[in-house]
Amino acid sequence: MNPQFKKGVLELIVLEAVRRKDRYGYELVEEVSRVIDVNEGTIYPLLKRLTNEHYFETYLRESTEGPPRKYYHLTAAGILYRDSLAKEWIEFQQQVGRYLKEGEEQ
Repeated sequence: MNPQFKKGVLELIVLEAVRRKDRYGYELVEEVSRVIDVNEGTIYPLLKRLTNEHYFETYLRESTEGPPRKYYHLTAAGILYRDSLAKEWIEFQQQVGRYLKEGEEQ
């Protein structure tokens, strides 16, 4: 996939994944990778920024497989931001689709 396409939609996918279920970092990498290929080095800086912007809250939960894990939870501001991005994405996708279809008809 074109890296610029991935960069543009990554934030929305991360917000949506956490909206569906609170997740810890590596679990989030796995979930996002189901949609687009990403690595931990891409996700963790994004999580830090979204947390600093108050779209996520974090909490620790004990793990049976090692130290406690930091989970990410979407805040009310995060939900509004995710909804705004989703609306923009749908409109953008529709506009590009219409334009491409017009080109095919010529």
